Amino acid sequence: MRRSIKGIFIFAIASALLLTGCSAGQSSTESKKEEKVSFENVPERFADGDGVKIKVIRKIGGDDHTAQYLAGAKEEGEALGFQVDTYTANGDTAKFHDAIAQALEEDYDGYIISHGDDAATVNDVQKLVDAGKSVVTFDSISDLSKIEGVTLTSQDDEALATLAFDKLIKEQKGEAAIAYLWVDGFPPMVRRNAVYKEKLKENPGIKEVERFGVASADTSVQTQNAVAAMLNKYPKGKLDAIFATWDAFAIGAARAIKEAGRDEVKIYGIDVSNADLQEIQSADSSWSYTAAVDPKLIGAVNMRILAKKLAGEETPQTYDLEASLISQKQIQASKEAVNMANLSNIVDGWGVSTEFEEDWMKVLKDHYKK
Repeated sequence: MRRSIKGIFIFAIASALLLTGCSAGQSSTESKKEEKVSFENVPERFADGDGVKIKVIRKIGGDDHTAQYLAGAKEEGEALGFQVDTYTANGDTAKFHDAIAQALEEDYDGYIISHGDDAATVNDVQKLVDAGKSVVTFDSISDLSKIEGVTLTSQDDEALATLAFDKLIKEQKGEAAIAYLWVDGFPPMVRRNAVYKEKLKENPGIKEVERFGVASADTSVQTQNAVAAMLNKYPKGKLDAIFATWDAFAIGAARAIKEAGRDEVKIYGIDVSNADLQEIQSADSSWSYTAAVDPKLIGAVNMRILAKKLAGEETPQTYDLEASLISQKQIQASKEAVNMANLSNIVDGWGVSTEFEEDWMKVLKDHYKK
């Protein structure tokens, strides 16, 4: 009995010491997070350690590209010590504008607005700027350029469309019946379509026989059904290729072609994601090329530009991110499964950019490193 009591006493002492140690550890972590940033080259806006709240609002969604974009913005912002909240309206215009209005009431310091494609977006952003907020937009309506202090970013859509469509023209030797997967109303789609129309004029042997396009939460499913119907309408020899201006279109088309056993119909697309890469590297995939910019990098670069605005530093009115061309042969030749994380092993410069990454940002990242 005495041994039992002694054991209980020792256990109680040990438990108390352990709890004290845990508490001390937690206090140390919290004090580190609360420690004032006092580095000499850090802008005054961040040097006192005050919290910064950022809201990222995207109109389109439901696809891996959106998820990657939001992840890139969130990770970059949190690495700088910011609180970053994200929202996607999944193509719902009313929800998109409501989200911006609500975010203004919640008093965030800065905003990243993605795929705002109407006059109401201009009004929304004007209200944000009038309230003294910093704003960066991505793939949004060009009229936003009339608002002083707002930076409009985009992928180099002309380059994306040119890279992909030039491959179609070359591989089809300037003679092909094609289906065009495109949807109007979005600034990047308008820019891509302008290239497409010019290329058709320059290459009269390329004939558009069908087109389809819808932007929704289930775009890839609707596209798969539409392309399946096209394949029934155009038997072998009547449809040679598909030009897909969005990866949600391309992946739906690829699935329809695979199900129909029509791998002679080649896909030339735009954008890339993990789901896309999985499809492209499958042995029976008809997806030959895709032109893209790393969506995660886009989100990160947008966040850096916003951080510079909050710091009171000069930022450009517009900025285009450089496009790359990815071939199926490159992907399928890899000895390991290819994904967005290791795509840089195949495509030079993929996912890497020091654009707008200032030395003071590196200091903040070191300070807030977990």
